Amino acid sequence: MKTIKYPGRENWEELLKRPVQKKTNLEAVVTDVFNKVRKNGDSALRDFTKKFDGASLDHIQVSTEELKEAEASTPSELKNAIDNAIRNIFNFHKAQEAEEERVETQPGVECWRKITPIEKVGLYIPGGTAPLFSTVLMLAIPAKIAGCKEIVLCTPPNKEGKINSAILYAAAAVGCTKIFKLGGIQAIGAMAYGTESVPSVYKIFGPGNQYVTAAKQLASLDGVAIDMPAGPSEVLVYGDETGNPDFIASDLLSQAEHGADSQVIFVTCVESLIDEVKIAVEKQLNDLPRKEIASKALNNSTLILIKDEKEALELINDYGPEHLVIGAKNEELFIDGVTNAGSVFLGNYTPESAGDYASGTNHTLPTNGYAKSYSGVSLDSYTKKITYQKISKEGLQSLGPIIEVMAEAEELYAHKNAVTLRLKELS
Repeated sequence: MKTIKYPGRENWEELLKRPVQKKTNLEAVVTDVFNKVRKNGDSALRDFTKKFDGASLDHIQVSTEELKEAEASTPSELKNAIDNAIRNIFNFHKAQEAEEERVETQPGVECWRKITPIEKVGLYIPGGTAPLFSTVLMLAIPAKIAGCKEIVLCTPPNKEGKINSAILYAAAAVGCTKIFKLGGIQAIGAMAYGTESVPSVYKIFGPGNQYVTAAKQLASLDGVAIDMPAGPSEVLVYGDETGNPDFIASDLLSQAEHGADSQVIFVTCVESLIDEVKIAVEKQLNDLPRKEIASKALNNSTLILIKDEKEALELINDYGPEHLVIGAKNEELFIDGVTNAGSVFLGNYTPESAGDYASGTNHTLPTNGYAKSYSGVSLDSYTKKITYQKISKEGLQSLGPIIEVMAEAEELYAHKNAVTLRLKELS
């Protein structure tokens, strides 16, 4: 990790750059896979699963027997932890339900919105180096609360054609309707376009590598909605003189171990804390099973000494972190002042991993600066709002002349006529 002291504002853009991912032929690769999935369906899915995951599949869909085996083989302690997390995530997202009010915009003119679930959603759960069963909970629970009729889950199998038992236990526990042994571009293509086995969906959720990200973005050009643009995981930690170096280091490393392209940043106004955090990071790093991955991520990471908390807040908002951990006496300054962040963790006893697993908030968050314009996944992500309006005879007599004037000014005379005919009938 490099240390930067009192950087000038003109250097912030360069200082806060995310790791650059190579994008050579990404679109061409995705397009080729998509075309084959659309043309050959399940056969293409099996071929790509063999090629990319090394697994030969007789059946793409997870069977009832496999779900039973997964439940039996998942340790009780882990099942209890997952069940506890489910309750918290459910409670937080259930509270997001809202009733839409009818509004009389003027006498006789009534307008309202109806909240409607997206009927078919697809959830992508990466395989890679860690079994992300927690992401199953984060994506499926709000889908279930929203009332989505079809919740399709895709996750890559291992070379034996099996899926991690905790992922399957979590998927069954939260009500996924169909689960498929599919990863990568082919999984996104299957959910976007449908095959003999995999139903097409209206919106795709979930993180993934650069190929999955590119596949989601390309699918969105064909009318399939996606949750948000996504990139490598990231955290920014701010600490003042009350900061605990060991706690700060643990939050930095919890993101660094996600992947070699993750980015972690520590910001402080306390110079002595920089060296203390460095020592703590090195000490904890040596004990991590994923030390090699975390070490590579630390190469993309920075310790920044800033002059005061006001400037620290400005730097935070300029960066727009996916995760923001705040350990400061003046907590209210940050609560009021943070405008760009995916999720904020306040206080020395609120580790970032709480939000990743079990506190209740959603861990599917905007990365790569998209926190400046996107929210994380929530109940709203699985619904759409349909507007309704009803105008009485009296309402049209009042509003109609206004519409006629505006339509004529835009030279849209059929629009005007739709009102004029009704007004004549009423008179």
